[in-house]
Amino acid sequence: MKFEKAVRRKAKLRLALSGPSGSGKTKGALLLAEGLGGKIALIDTEHNSASLYADAHEFDALNLDPPYSPERFLEAIQAAEGAGYDTLIIDSITHEWSGKGGCLELVDEIARAKYKGNSWSAWNDITPRHRKFVDAMLRSPMHVIVTTRSKTETAQTEGPNGRKQVVKLGMKAEQRDGIEYEFTTVLDIVHDCHLANATKDRTGLFGGDAKIITRETGAMLLRWLESGEEQLKPPERKYDHETALKWLNEAPTVPTAQSRHERLHALAESDSQRSDLDSALNAYMEAALRAAA
Repeated sequence: MKFEKAVRRKAKLRLALSGPSGSGKTKGALLLAEGLGGKIALIDTEHNSASLYADAHEFDALNLDPPYSPERFLEAIQAAEGAGYDTLIIDSITHEWSGKGGCLELVDEIARAKYKGNSWSAWNDITPRHRKFVDAMLRSPMHVIVTTRSKTETAQTEGPNGRKQVVKLGMKAEQRDGIEYEFTTVLDIVHDCHLANATKDRTGLFGGDAKIITRETGAMLLRWLESGEEQLKPPERKYDHETALKWLNEAPTVPTAQSRHERLHALAESDSQRSDLDSALNAYMEAALRAAA
C-alpha cells in the first residue's frame, strides 16, 4: 500500500435533478446536456413525454416501457455507451425503484415466492441487482444526468403582493435512501419558480444560491470537470522526456503546471531531464506572469 498526493482528475458529470411533477426536470436536464456538448441520449420512462421538447432540443430518445427492473436500465445504459453518445439523461430513475416491475415490486414478488413473505430476506436478492444499475451509471464513460420524482408537499407563503399563496414543494426523492451520495451534484427544483437549489455540490460552483438552469449551467460544469488533472497513464511506462515536456507546457493553469512538474520530476531518469523540467516550469511561470500583467 502506498499513499500518493491527492489530485483532482478530469471527470464525467454525475448529476441528479429532483423535483415534483411539472417542476421542469426534463427541460433542465436537456439544457444541461446541451451545455456539456456532444451527442445526447435520453432514456424516457415517462411515456415518451420527453419528445414534447424535440422541437427545441436535439437528442435521441429510447422509450423504456415496464417492467422497470434494474437489468432493463442497465441494458439501456450499455446501448447508449455502445452507440457513442457523449451525455446520457435517464428520465427518471424513480421507476427503477418504485415503478411497475421496479425494485419494490420485485422485493414483494421474491418474498412471496422464496421467503414465505419475508421481505427482509428478499432484499438480499434485490440489493446486488440495484447496485449493478448504480455502478453502471458511475462507471460510464458518458456524462450522466438523472431525474428523480420527489414526494410533493404544499406550503402557504406570502406572495409579492402580500397575499397568501399555496406553493408546491418537492421533498424527499423517490429512490433508495442515500442515492444522493452517488452523485457529484444534486439539484432540487422548486415547482413554481423553477429555481434549482444545490442540496449537494462537490464542484463548489453553486455557492448556496438558487439558480435557473440554462445551457451555461452545463457549460460551467464542463469547464470545472475539464479543469482537473489528466491521468498520466501509466506511471510505470518508460519515461518519454519529449512527451513529458509537451505535457507540462500544455497545462491549462499554473497550479496544474506545478502539479505536473512535481509528478514528472519524480519519474525523470536523470538530473539533466529534471533540470529541463525545472527550466520548462520557470518559463511557463514567466509567461503566465506576463499574460496576467
